Order: sequence, then structure tokens, then C-alpha cells
Amino acid sequence: MTLTEQELRTLDYEPDPGGHFGDYGGRYVSETLMAALNELDHSYQKLKNDPDFQREFDADLASFVGRPSPLYHADRWSKVIGGAQIYFKREDLNHTGAHKVNNTIGQALLAKYSGKPRVIAETGAGQHGVASATVAARLGLECVVYMGADDIERQSPNVYRMKLLGAEVVSVESGSRTLKDALSEAMRDWVTNVDNTFYIIGTVAGPAPYPQLVRDFNAVVGREVKWQSREIFGKYPDALVACVGGGSNAIGLFYPFLRDVEVAVYGVEAAGRGLSTNEHAAPLCSGRPGVLHGAKTYLMDNSDGQIAHTHSVSAGLDYPGVGPEHSYLKDIGRANYVGATDEEALAAFHEVSQVEGIIPALETAHALAYTKTLAASMRPDQTIVCNMSGRGDKDIFTVAKMEGISLT
Repeated sequence: MTLTEQELRTLDYEPDPGGHFGDYGGRYVSETLMAALNELDHSYQKLKNDPDFQREFDADLASFVGRPSPLYHADRWSKVIGGAQIYFKREDLNHTGAHKVNNTIGQALLAKYSGKPRVIAETGAGQHGVASATVAARLGLECVVYMGADDIERQSPNVYRMKLLGAEVVSVESGSRTLKDALSEAMRDWVTNVDNTFYIIGTVAGPAPYPQLVRDFNAVVGREVKWQSREIFGKYPDALVACVGGGSNAIGLFYPFLRDVEVAVYGVEAAGRGLSTNEHAAPLCSGRPGVLHGAKTYLMDNSDGQIAHTHSVSAGLDYPGVGPEHSYLKDIGRANYVGATDEEALAAFHEVSQVEGIIPALETAHALAYTKTLAASMRPDQTIVCNMSGRGDKDIFTVAKMEGISLT
């Protein structure tokens, strides 16, 4: 199904009226949720072109989040590697410490305009939960965050931040006790409380219109990189790199460049203990199409068709599926998807911390690991933009524990 460069350049990358990106996406949900999804779709299609809504969204991004985020030349690291010039899109400098807040502000405003007094969210690494709790506090909304019990243990700083912000954090003990199960529980809550509850989903997964609206709210990242790159080094980047779990930080960077086929696009999945093992979270690299959390997409399952357990050192990438638009981009050949192992991510985590003075999130460290490999294969007059999707404060306890260091 791979398309030619000319076809990719002229392709309409919007989903069809049913929320499909090619064969992927759609709505595979119970009838109980169809009315809510139809209502959300109608509201979003109306409000996204509403000048008052857009002004409020843009104002919040500027004054509450602190946008635009800088495009930073990682000059020392580029010299250490000896290849392409590496730039970081500094989403770690956003209020709450990650790209998640771009999307949660947009969805919280949708909740406000829809008259829903209660919001729910799922979270893995905790950044989406913190961002959801933050915007709920600001707008005076009740907030409940579902989080896998294992992730609560490895992301305790973010759990406390959510509680400080007034959110209720619900520990999910079922299944793998990670992000997949948290998302499942959040969807069960929404089915039960659909009349007064808005589900702020944390990524570009789930039933339509979530993959589109989350992408659109986070596409501010890629739009900024377009003008910043021309301003700073006089052209578009030669390559874009971002980590991919559900895929919101990646698609937010990639989407504005999809028709610019001269810009190569790389999504980096969690290869865990190796793609040849069963201990990873890389459905685009080694999975197959199926239905998960209301959408058709690439996912990881076993020979019986049951969703497989995943593994990653990074809680935010520990998910057996991916956003349907990424599945589509893989099949048509517009994006390249690769894996980085736990070991490679941890090495990049330490190297960038010590060479650039920036402690990255473990999710981001996967993208940094591949950026190093890619940069070494390119010329010094070429450029890579890697999305610094989040800061690593939340991960220091995890890394220290793995290295046998006690912080207490």
C-alpha cells in the first residue's frame, strides 16, 4: 500500500466521516457510547472553527502553558555524535512538564462548552493525569484519574501531584496493572456516567473523534517547528523524531509536515528487552491489525487473539496498541517506525542529562536513543528535530531503583 512521493504530497490526511484513516480508526464501542461520541464529534467540528473557542485555546496556550516552547540546538551532543545537527523541541518546558497539557486544555474547554461538570482521564507515566488535574482545577471541574497499580508505584511523584491538584486517583488492579487497564477502566466509568462526564483521553487512540481532536490540539507543536526551523536554520528539518506509545506527542509534531515529503519522519517505540522477545511494547514494529479501545489499529496480541502483556521501562510507552493514524502512516510509507530498547533509552537518558544539562523523560529517552543512531548516519549540514516530549523528574526514582541507588 506504500504510496509514491507525489501521492503522499497531495494526500488528504483527514479522517473520513466515520473517523477512519484508511482502514484504521472508526468506532468499535457499545451503543451506550455512540450518542456521546456523536455529540462530541458534533461539538468539536463546530467549535474548532469557532473564533471565540480558538481565541480562548490560543490564549491559554500562551499565558497558562507558556507557548511557544523553544527549539533548542543541542550543540554539544551534536558534536559528540559527529553527524547531523540535533535540535530539541522543548515540550518539557511547558506548564506540568510535558506536551500533554496542549491537548488537555483543548479537551477541558470542550467539557466546559458542553456543560459537563466532571472529567475523567487515564494515565500511565502520570503526565496526562497531572495535566488533566491541572486544567480541571483551573476550570473548577471534578476530576478522577485512572492509573494502573504498577504505574502508581513507579510514578509516585506524579500521583502526589494529582492529589495536590484535587483529583481522585483510582488504582487499577486488574490485568497488567498498567496503561491499557487504566484506559479500559476509564471507558467503563464513561459508559456509566456519560450524562455528566467528559472523558479527557490522553493520546490519539480510542474511538473517533478522539484521534483527530487530540492530534489537532497537539499539532501546535509541529506548526511552531515549521516557523522556528525556518527562522533558526533557514529550512525545514531533514528529519523529525518522536517516541510513540499511543502516539500523541509524535503525531503533534509530524502532522503539519506530512505533505512535506522531503522531511523524513521517525516514530520510536519501546523495544523493551528486545523486539525478538515477548517483552516489549512495539505494535507497529511487530504487531498486527486488530481492535483495541474502540478503534482498529496495530496491536500486540497472542496466538489466541488476546491482548498481550507488554513491557517497557517507561510507563507512558507501556501500551499494546497505538493511534490509528500512525497505523495508516506506516502502511502508506509516510512514517518510519523503529524500536529502542530499555538499555538504549537509559543510556540516552544519562548521556543527554550529562552532555546537555537536560534530564529527559524515559519516554523521550527512547526517541533520543534513535536520534543518536540517525544523526551519526547523516551529514553535519543536515538537521534533526527530536521532540523533547517531557522532563524526567518523574522518572528519577525508577532509574535510581534500577541502578540500586536509594533516594530515601
